[in-house]
Amino acid sequence: MARPLREIPVAALRAIRGPFLDIDDTLTTDGKLTAEAYDALERAHRVGLLGVSVTGRPAGWCDHIARMWPVDAVVGENGAFYFRHDDRAQKLIKRFVDNNATRRANRARLAMIRDEILAAVPGYAVASDQRYREADLAIDFCEDVPSLPTAAIDQIVALMTTHGMTAKVSSIHVNGWFGSYNKLGMTRTLCAEQFGIDLDRSRHEWLFIGDSPNDAPMFGFFPHSVGVANVMDFLGRIDSPPRYVSHGRSGDGFAELVGRLLAARDV
Repeated sequence: MARPLREIPVAALRAIRGPFLDIDDTLTTDGKLTAEAYDALERAHRVGLLGVSVTGRPAGWCDHIARMWPVDAVVGENGAFYFRHDDRAQKLIKRFVDNNATRRANRARLAMIRDEILAAVPGYAVASDQRYREADLAIDFCEDVPSLPTAAIDQIVALMTTHGMTAKVSSIHVNGWFGSYNKLGMTRTLCAEQFGIDLDRSRHEWLFIGDSPNDAPMFGFFPHSVGVANVMDFLGRIDSPPRYVSHGRSGDGFAELVGRLLAARDV
């Protein structure tokens, strides 16, 4: 059973070197990035905490986030890549799991599966950000369409799985892709290649905050994993739930976490 965020020991919070954070319904609230949540992200960055957004959102969005947000890097499309902006070299570093040719071939396969899903499950739509994606298929079940029932979401997952895809449910989309990668695997790769960090040896020095089933690998890996309060909406569907849960929902919960991290450092 997840414990309240307030029960994380101050000594543990003081030792945290940075947060890895989901975006949708973790940093954002009802689809909006609030001033309070963005300010919390900025304050954490300003005191030197390493911050990495770990999201299901597309490459097009992640290019913008890596360049303009107060984060050190972004893992996107559920682990298909990482982007990091090298401020000194004024260059965006991009690292994908698959090469260009493989991603191009996979997109053709995804288009056929997309059409099958939309014909089989009425009421759904391809996510509005699909055109900015490099490696996966995102089916919208509540962002720009009326919320649809769990049974229909499960049907989409089953259809993707039948085609040999990995399928994961976020708070707004069902994402499917070819390959076994996930958020955690690419986060490991990013930390080793860009920051010289061995996450397996130092996992107690880092923290992840998220809200939905596709965050399960991150929740299960980090001893100090946190769900914003709305994670409780999915708790029965998350294989590895978070250790702690914030009082606040969505962006308020993220700001609550950052407040506790900074208070532990007296900043």
